[in-house]
Amino acid sequence: MTSGRKWTDGVEGVLLDITGVLYESGESEAIQGSIDAVKRLKDAGLPVRFCTNETTCTRQVLVDKLKRLGFTDMKPEEVFPPIPAMCQVLKERGLRPHLLIHPSALADFGDVATDNPNCVVVGDAIDEFSYANLNKTFQTLISLDKPILFSLGKGRYYKDGGNLVLDVGSFSRALEYACDVEAEIVGKPSAIFFNTAVKNMGLSADKVVMVGDDIVSDVGGALESGMRGVLVRTGKYRSKDENHPTVKPSAIVKNLAEAVDILIKSRKPWDGLAELA
Repeated sequence: MTSGRKWTDGVEGVLLDITGVLYESGESEAIQGSIDAVKRLKDAGLPVRFCTNETTCTRQVLVDKLKRLGFTDMKPEEVFPPIPAMCQVLKERGLRPHLLIHPSALADFGDVATDNPNCVVVGDAIDEFSYANLNKTFQTLISLDKPILFSLGKGRYYKDGGNLVLDVGSFSRALEYACDVEAEIVGKPSAIFFNTAVKNMGLSADKVVMVGDDIVSDVGGALESGMRGVLVRTGKYRSKDENHPTVKPSAIVKNLAEAVDILIKSRKPWDGLAELA
């Protein structure tokens, strides 16, 4: 952002992380104010997309969960998780994956051939990250003449039930080290992944702000993609994130409700009238 420019200037679209922004992982209620915040964005005529690294369930299951939490107008086409993008990449490149993912997410890979694998896909497998499963994944990857490793996100940890727990990036990094290969990231902080959601809104990156709780994957990835990046003090946020050595958020706010309040109040009276013209 240029000197003196506010993070709200010229914003025409909003990307939101889900876990840690709309609700806390492991909790059964939305974060206070988040339901109304999403509604206010849409009522203001701002397109909203939900860009998440959630890979422990299918997109439809995730949408159904959000509706139960109170986000009643949530639509599957507004939600951008890594797995649909991953399946598209696999089909385009003629790849057959060995999957180390959560069992609840397998349904979204139903149309992908997995026999005689020639690559590996790792998602947030949670309890499936056993030594036996990791070792089998390692053996598959290292046996390939040209090993290809995909990681559905790059997060190091997230918050679940009040505790910080290891995320997929920690396990994919171990496979990178063991097999001397660099993982291809499908999910945040990949610019290609972010820009898929941005293009879906019909906007350019410089007109979009990303709101998230992950200083690297959400905020850093957004900034690298040409967007603004706002950090919320919910979810996996820790106070030291505010002094990250390389990632400098466009803004730091208490929660999504505060970010939306600032954004809506900053808009000129006629900004929301274009849709009516």
